[in-house]
Amino acid sequence: MSTLDDLPIRDDLRGLSPYGAPQLDVPVRLNTNENSYPVPEPVVEAIGKALAAELRDLNRYPDRDAVALRADLAGYLGHGLTVEQVWAANGSNEIQQQLLQAFGGPGRSALGFVPAYSMHPLLALGTGTRWVPARRGVDFGLTAEEAVAQVREHRPDVVFLCSPNNPTGTALDPAVVAAVLDAAPGMVVVDEAYAEFARPGTVSALAVLPGHPRLVVTRTMSKAFGFAGGRLGYLAADAAVVQAVQLVRLPYHLSALTQAAARAALAHRDALLGTVSAIMAQRDRIVATLRERGSRVADSDANFVLFEVGGDQATAWRALLEQGVLVRDVGLPGWLRVTAGTPAETDAFLSAMETF
Repeated sequence: MSTLDDLPIRDDLRGLSPYGAPQLDVPVRLNTNENSYPVPEPVVEAIGKALAAELRDLNRYPDRDAVALRADLAGYLGHGLTVEQVWAANGSNEIQQQLLQAFGGPGRSALGFVPAYSMHPLLALGTGTRWVPARRGVDFGLTAEEAVAQVREHRPDVVFLCSPNNPTGTALDPAVVAAVLDAAPGMVVVDEAYAEFARPGTVSALAVLPGHPRLVVTRTMSKAFGFAGGRLGYLAADAAVVQAVQLVRLPYHLSALTQAAARAALAHRDALLGTVSAIMAQRDRIVATLRERGSRVADSDANFVLFEVGGDQATAWRALLEQGVLVRDVGLPGWLRVTAGTPAETDAFLSAMETF
């Protein structure tokens, strides 16, 4: 059997590994920031009916612009958004890939403040966009001054801001977004994949979209909606941004089944989002308990917690795995990330952590 080395693969892809987290069969899986709660039965039935209604016409292509779905997403987001200002794709990863295809590419650069979402540099690589790893400050924070200085130094075509930030979990001060918007010469993408879990008082970048045509806010239904298997991400931006990504999107990129399932899920948003407060309670419980035990823990506005293990994180990761608890090693020396799940899952995690 041949290997990648035997193929004329691009030089900049040689030696790399695909993105992904371990998918292991263990009692407690808290490593991928999924929603631990299953889809409620009434929603299952509604999605099933919506899918059944599409089956007879699967010989036809779907609505390539997903207009009805985008209208539903605009209604969910509010802020006066219209269908022309919303775009949807197969997860927020594809949304961000399309943004880099439209505004990045060869001869252009994208900047992100690391540690942050590890797919951003891979998306940049795949689109031929030069990646600039800017730095965060003390305790993974990011001030407006620090952000602006690095944006002005590198003058990237695309800036990625994560709020809440993955893997640290903390939302951005709105002043950082405003300052970067003023300083950046190109597009500013605010990744709000975990926005529904933010602590009270947290301001979404959606509030500053009017009058900022270079601002894009990306979201997903994978987390708060518990729709990870449905693969639906979306953006909100000026209508011209939507027109730009339509130039690079693949034809019929969202299947009729995906669109139907997502619309049914949005119609039952209250039931699906009913788990958010419960997950936030477990997140806050993890933060409080670990701090009471003397651990350093990052403030979290997401459905996960970044915590220090006081030693080699790979060793700590294996020790937790041996106790049936799978968390995420994100490559930060001395730190691990755990998803906030059900009370029973939190019990298992905190019990396993008592051995440290």
